[in-house]
Amino acid sequence: MRVYVGMDLHSTNCYTGILDEDDQPRFGRRLPNDRTKILGALAPYRKKIVGIAVESTYNWYWLVDALMEEGYRVHLANPAAMKQYSGIKHLDDEHDAFWLARLLKLGILPEGYIYPREQRAVRDVLRQRSRFVVQKTALKHTLQQLYCNNTGVRLTNNAIGRLDPAGIREGLVEEDRVYNGVRLLEAIRYLEHQTDAIERYVFKRVHGRPPYSALTGVPGIGAVLALTILLETGPIARFGSAGQYASYCRCVPSAYWSNAKQKGMGNTRNGNKYLSWAFAEAANFCIRYCGPAKAFYQRKCAQTNPPSAYRAVANKLAKACFYLMRDGAAFDERRLFGSGTVRVEAAEPEPGLVTNHQV
Repeated sequence: MRVYVGMDLHSTNCYTGILDEDDQPRFGRRLPNDRTKILGALAPYRKKIVGIAVESTYNWYWLVDALMEEGYRVHLANPAAMKQYSGIKHLDDEHDAFWLARLLKLGILPEGYIYPREQRAVRDVLRQRSRFVVQKTALKHTLQQLYCNNTGVRLTNNAIGRLDPAGIREGLVEEDRVYNGVRLLEAIRYLEHQTDAIERYVFKRVHGRPPYSALTGVPGIGAVLALTILLETGPIARFGSAGQYASYCRCVPSAYWSNAKQKGMGNTRNGNKYLSWAFAEAANFCIRYCGPAKAFYQRKCAQTNPPSAYRAVANKLAKACFYLMRDGAAFDERRLFGSGTVRVEAAEPEPGLVTNHQV
């Protein structure tokens, strides 16, 4: 008899429930987050297990990798897409584990994507860069406030880039203020050093990997944005269409319609926040330096508003990048922004370029 496994994962333990084809529980126990003990508990059912549903929490990497190494078929459950029946009186970890197993048995388990292990670590290194950038920006704002509050002069970003401790002493004068400003400046310089080091490391790991060179040829997409798009997208074959990819990048509006009337909005944050940031940045630079993109943006502004126009540019760039990565297409800015279509002109793949048959 075949069995289905559900795992409700927590920071220190994992409740494991095993359900058979007759919807009867065969095993239910809270196990510590220990690879050996979890695999040992599953071993008696190994040949009968059809699949294992693991709840996608912040710490799922180690468990999913361990199960896949042992040859189990693992499904990463998406908690945001699961809705349990209303009116239930009692919920606990046991119920959640068997609920995951039941959804898997019925074939209706909402699943998340398991990013390839060999590329996951490099992607996470690049994600750390974005956190450093956020911290650096916050420190710059603090330094600007300190300087403006005591001198009446607002430091620009370029001015902070040229600033040194001597300049802070000259501007702030008083010892305590100077001490505060120098500490802020040193923290900013440290984070700049870390972000530069991360960029060099990731670029060395990814440089030359198709289709990195094609992405850097798109107006508005430089080295960092190309790295982000490439690593956050992963295998492009997992997206069925350019529209699905643009939706994953949060470049499409969310709305509920019925009888030609809008009845509400959905969750606009569904998707990948890093790709959303990358294409928003790309749209901003593309409008600045690409004539057809600027003209398209201005037409959209006349029809709607600037935020919607920006998102329309980001949407087109996301769909163009989809074809670049899937087919090795050549970017044609006039064809992309000069008509209502989004498909770009096909070109011969570069040597070693991944095509849709090779993904």
